[in-house]
Amino acid sequence: MAKMAREQFGASHLVSSEDLRLCREAVEAAQRAYAPYSKFAVGAAIRTVDGKTFAGANLENAVYGLSICAEMAALANLNFNDDPGEIDAVAVAGYSLNQDVFSDQVVTPCGRCRQLISEFASRAHRNVPVFCCKADLSQIDVYRIEELLPHAFGPRTLGKGA
Repeated sequence: MAKMAREQFGASHLVSSEDLRLCREAVEAAQRAYAPYSKFAVGAAIRTVDGKTFAGANLENAVYGLSICAEMAALANLNFNDDPGEIDAVAVAGYSLNQDVFSDQVVTPCGRCRQLISEFASRAHRNVPVFCCKADLSQIDVYRIEELLPHAFGPRTLGKGA
């Protein structure tokens, strides 16, 4: 199981049991993905500051622009069920459906999802960690959202002060 993680600025630390549990939830969510076109299942799990978790999986569509990323699904789940839902951490994991269940790569959020995570992090006034996982959890890279999306367009840009 995962023992080490990459933290911002390259320092390593142990992943807490709480963080590992969040990563496992992301892997479990990926098992619910609908990915007939890309054949790549992605799951995301979000933990709020009060310890609740919300998950989502990618949902593809023949009209590619209508597809929904796992992170977007998890954030929508959070927003619907736990307003204001201040996020504390995000985990993302995925694997190819064309190979064995666990592929050998770390999954990171796409640009659109980084923007969405940044918005929720801004609402929570936190530079949230994003756990980017191999599906077998043998590697978990940890980034802060401001590292994944520096100089993000957000509420402050629009004079909303968040």
